[in-house]
Amino acid sequence: MSILYESFILMEEMAVKCLSDVDKQTSNLNMYEVKTLKTHVFFVDKNVDDLNSCPQIIQAASYLQRGELVAFPTETVYGLGANAMSTAAVENIFVAKGRPSDNPLIVHIATTEQLHDIACDIPPVASTLIEHFWPGPLTLVLPKKEAVSSRVTAGLNTVAVRMPNHPIALALIQASGLPIAAPSANRSGRPSPTTAKHVLDDLDGRIAAIVDGGATGVGVESTVIDCTTAIPTILRPGGVTKEDIEQVIGVVDIDRALVEKEAVPKSPGMKYTHYAPKAPLIVVNGSSAFLQQLVNEKRANGLRVGVLTTEERRHTYESDVVIPCGRRNDLRTVAQQLYDVLRAFDETNVDIIYSESFPYEGIGVAIMNRLLKAAGHEQIMEK
Repeated sequence: MSILYESFILMEEMAVKCLSDVDKQTSNLNMYEVKTLKTHVFFVDKNVDDLNSCPQIIQAASYLQRGELVAFPTETVYGLGANAMSTAAVENIFVAKGRPSDNPLIVHIATTEQLHDIACDIPPVASTLIEHFWPGPLTLVLPKKEAVSSRVTAGLNTVAVRMPNHPIALALIQASGLPIAAPSANRSGRPSPTTAKHVLDDLDGRIAAIVDGGATGVGVESTVIDCTTAIPTILRPGGVTKEDIEQVIGVVDIDRALVEKEAVPKSPGMKYTHYAPKAPLIVVNGSSAFLQQLVNEKRANGLRVGVLTTEERRHTYESDVVIPCGRRNDLRTVAQQLYDVLRAFDETNVDIIYSESFPYEGIGVAIMNRLLKAAGHEQIMEK
């Protein structure tokens, strides 16, 4: 360990002690509300041989152990982690994000042994899914154990849990020795973060640390499937598709709220608008010519218009801003780039954004779910 790093650790421990001495009655909740935190960024190469002994991982884990918030990369998006067994620590997540209190959190684990600390009565279908898809972007909803904070589960008798497929995430969880509650590391309603910069843009001064492990891979969050129902039910489409799951366990249901606008979602958090850029976003179901007509009408009224398209069609549109999002012939590239593109529009000062739509199949289901939530379900159909 370098002298510089040792000095940094000593200074940080002194700062924490001073804060405690100034006001021992100040709660973590108040500390996050007044935004007095210095957000430290730790750069970690996910390809190093022994991440468990990496000093940055050890330091970030120490923050988690004392109830603070740490953002870290997973294979989907960056998560905002806190000790899932501590109500006070979990409360800080809701304050830092501005997250509604009835929106449950996903608990991240590093070993199957940890699963039995937070869930009980695990059905055979869940064990089959674990065998095939863990570690990976699949979250299972299971009966919870009492030890899990009710703030994690929003008062429900179930807990959502997954094992991420990212070496930094797994090393951090193992180093902390804790199950980690971790929603996406962004302000509530904003596009989810796929880089450490996105996290810093939203949460600088609100969290203790960010572990910067580079850009994430899948780009959209994990699939959430309820394993407590007679037929397993997908509550949120994501990195593992319905087709992938049905190849392993047979037919699964889909929460009605995913296909019916007026239906009440089974998972409380699914009723909220997410992923929205600053400018209004509208999804267009129609031809390129129809979308261009909409663009022309807005520009004629003096508005700056953005278009979200793909590499194949980036030169199709005449607009103020055109940003391609992956390739239409490989929808996984669209998923990987979606949140980055939504955030990129914030740097353009457009007044409105029109987005192309994508096929409701495979990963396209997750893409359209995120786009429609970002648009507040505003879409225009070509007649």
